Amino acid sequence: MDPRSSAQDVHRCDLCETAIVHSYCDFCHVNLCKPCVVDHISDGYDKHKIVPFKERRSTLTYPKCGTHPQKSSEFQCKSCNNILICSSCITSEQHRGHIFFEISEEYKTMKKVIEKETEELENRIFPKYEEIAHDLINQLANLDGEYKELTTEILKEGKVWHRKIDLIINTMLTEIKEIKVNHEHNLQKHLDEIEQIQSAIKQTLLNMNEILKSTEASPIIEYSSKVREFSKLPLKLKTYASKPAFISKPINQEALYNLFGQITPLSTNTEENILKLSLPKPSVSELLDEPELVATIETGHEKLHKIITCLNGEKLLTSGESVDIKCFKNQGLLINEIKTNLWFIPSDIAVDVYGDKLYATAWSQIFATTVKTSQTKTSINLRKAQPSNMFVTSTGDLLVSMFKRWTDQSQVVRYSGSKLKQTIQFDDEGKPLFSRTRDMKCITENRNHEICVADSGGYAVVVVTQDGKFRWRYTGIPSVNKIKAFKPFGITTDSQSHILTADCDNHCIHILDQNGKFLRYIDNCDLKYPYSLCVGT
Repeated sequence: MDPRSSAQDVHRCDLCETAIVHSYCDFCHVNLCKPCVVDHISDGYDKHKIVPFKERRSTLTYPKCGTHPQKSSEFQCKSCNNILICSSCITSEQHRGHIFFEISEEYKTMKKVIEKETEELENRIFPKYEEIAHDLINQLANLDGEYKELTTEILKEGKVWHRKIDLIINTMLTEIKEIKVNHEHNLQKHLDEIEQIQSAIKQTLLNMNEILKSTEASPIIEYSSKVREFSKLPLKLKTYASKPAFISKPINQEALYNLFGQITPLSTNTEENILKLSLPKPSVSELLDEPELVATIETGHEKLHKIITCLNGEKLLTSGESVDIKCFKNQGLLINEIKTNLWFIPSDIAVDVYGDKLYATAWSQIFATTVKTSQTKTSINLRKAQPSNMFVTSTGDLLVSMFKRWTDQSQVVRYSGSKLKQTIQFDDEGKPLFSRTRDMKCITENRNHEICVADSGGYAVVVVTQDGKFRWRYTGIPSVNKIKAFKPFGITTDSQSHILTADCDNHCIHILDQNGKFLRYIDNCDLKYPYSLCVGT
């Protein structure tokens, strides 16, 4: 029996086509039995890679080097806009003194990102669309029954009024039919849109699963996230809250039409349907009685301005007295330097939740750098306002603290992309929330989406709700060991909504709960002038 044309419950050798497979050539992609392994490698070709069959396709396939086609590109040169290079290129004069990193590391990092996003799409986002579609299908299925009840009620009232008002009744029935058609059209249109997005998500999942199965490096490295696009759910129809109803009136021979009753119109108002991305949650633990110094990272910056985490805490980004941003692994290993192509030292930096876009600010502009391509362009023009600090929220909005020179006012603004969504400046009594100074006003967001501002010029931490409503203000606590005024700079929050703020002049960090109650200091681990803070996983 020909094994190629018969059903098999085991894999056969591709060479002899009869023996049970034992090994696999990860370079030639050939199934091999034990005897055929020797025949396969007898040609003397040095690229063969024989692995156990269960470990097949585990070897990464590298693209060919553009300069040395006979070699594979196993590295990227960060100093040359991430071009792919081989081992011979590294030792060449062209790349002398450049920064390199292995493609396999980037492959592993991006593969983890794709796996997480695949899980996000499969387990959270797509089921939400199924839920919306199911709700719309149920509404469509119940339309006939509900409108039949409405029609019956009108007919019953019509018998009381007798034949004199048959014309009015028919008129109203026509109105109901038109409303029903409109209602059905709205629901069906919304369902069609949802099903179209569902189809797009399914196709995206198929593509992502194909990428994950592949050993090609290029698709993984060039992967572009779709989660943010699909996580913005469509507006949700609210029709049942104000569905058509019949309201009867007392019989009167005059103005029969108006007295008979009225049909309320169909309302198709929408409400925002928000899906929060499931970012990994840090484990909840009690505060230590004594702080522990876990590690020290030498950044190489003459003066460290900002440190932030990205990719769920896997990487650290730092800025200092240079135009470029340094990227470290969590353990402190320098991965690369991101070329921002700016002509100034950024006063602050921020990164989106996926680590794809890096924001830098100075003067009256905010610049966005695409991390993979190092392409920089103006993202937001602040129109002569002086930006101080930035923060990217869990929903992807960009918060910016700024000082308006022509009004001597400070405010926090929220941008979605380049569109201004919100301005936070005054409390309910019209009083300024922040100091009227050019001093730093660092921003962060806690797990309740409250906005926390370390107002160094106002000597206070100010917290407002997501809507910009004033919650509380913290101005430090008296202490014999803290002789200088409380002047907060860096600020961050942890998984329990604790607020940590750097008291630079007193060489300590204040820890507050989410309601502004002082919990304790971090001050006895050789802290000197703490400035920028961030919390990892």
